[in-house]
Amino acid sequence: MRGLVIDLSPLRSGRGFRIVFAVRLISLFGGGFRLVALPMQVYAMTGSSVLVASVSVVNGLASFAGTALGGLLADKLDRRRLMLVSLAVETLVVGMFAVNTYLPGGPLLAVIYVCATVNGVIGTMGLIAQQSMVPALVGPDRLPAAGALFALTAQSGAAAAPALGGALISLGGVGAGYLATCAIAAVATAAVWFVPPTPLAGAADDVPALRAVADGLAFVARNPVVRPLLLLGFTQVLFTMPTVLIPEFTDRVLGGDAALAGLLYTAPAAGALAASLTSGWTGRIARTGPIVPAAVAMCGVSVVLLGAARSAVLALVALVLLGCFQAVEEILRYSLIQAHTPDMLRGRVNSAWLAQATVGGSLGASLMGGLATALGTAAALVAAGAAGAALVGAIALTAPGLLSTRGVVPPLPDETRA
Repeated sequence: MRGLVIDLSPLRSGRGFRIVFAVRLISLFGGGFRLVALPMQVYAMTGSSVLVASVSVVNGLASFAGTALGGLLADKLDRRRLMLVSLAVETLVVGMFAVNTYLPGGPLLAVIYVCATVNGVIGTMGLIAQQSMVPALVGPDRLPAAGALFALTAQSGAAAAPALGGALISLGGVGAGYLATCAIAAVATAAVWFVPPTPLAGAADDVPALRAVADGLAFVARNPVVRPLLLLGFTQVLFTMPTVLIPEFTDRVLGGDAALAGLLYTAPAAGALAASLTSGWTGRIARTGPIVPAAVAMCGVSVVLLGAARSAVLALVALVLLGCFQAVEEILRYSLIQAHTPDMLRGRVNSAWLAQATVGGSLGASLMGGLATALGTAAALVAAGAAGAALVGAIALTAPGLLSTRGVVPPLPDETRA
């Protein structure tokens, strides 16, 4: 049983990862608060759901821009300093949200747009810096455990942060919530000063930006492990993210109400949390490579089961399983990508990781919506899940390098050339 419990050894390995872990947790909860506060504030100001959505679109586009810029900077600059600057700017931005809330004439929508843009760019840059510096802080042997801890923070933040944000707004209002999260972000910024330096091997200081981007893409395209891992990640977010159809599925297929829809939305996070808490085995498994495509394929199977479900219980089971397999593939995919990417390229490769999630998630939502219009909700889920599982099989058949990967090991010499 002890072998299943999540491995906490990265938290004991040194103060550097402990600080990064704590800062990531704080940032996720701060982001969860803004996820609730910004839509509520904009709707209270304008009464327009279109304008509420526009703020989310602006933030999403800014985050996508931040992936490209953050990847380049994380491979050129001190990652600790980049993380420090991003947190400092985030603190200022949250402070501006608070000041804007208390303006005598009421908050200005233009300020919200500007702050959302800056926060999207800078926050993503800081996230890339965090992910890129972890291997230097914990070593290759603890990468699966670090990935599990990161997955745990993401799932905890997704499940609890919006609820805590809503409670904070109910208690003190939006402005007070901004002030509280600003103070917490300032503490996190100060804590980063105590992260030990992580010297960057082979920094691309004198390489032009376009050449640096091309080098990163060339490495991804050529590497026999990283390339299929990114393709599998894109497949997973494109075909096995059914949340956009939950309201219609609850209403038309299950005949349920808003309470059931809430449970269905929560089920994947519950499954992922359970998988993260029992992820101790991921650091000791011998053949890690084949498990990733198997887990992604099971995500597709879980979506098929959801589409075939005609009762709330079966639908909840399918979504819990989906969350479990998503967490397993994310933990192992993160650790393998970090281990098989040379330090000089980790910023750019991690930016590709985040970009595929952003673009794939948006395309996946559109795909699910289009399939539901053409086929109906249940048939759309079955078709998307089956297509995802089939595509995973095709990727696996063309990825012998991934299938033969054993454990989590440092990159081989021929893998380090960009």
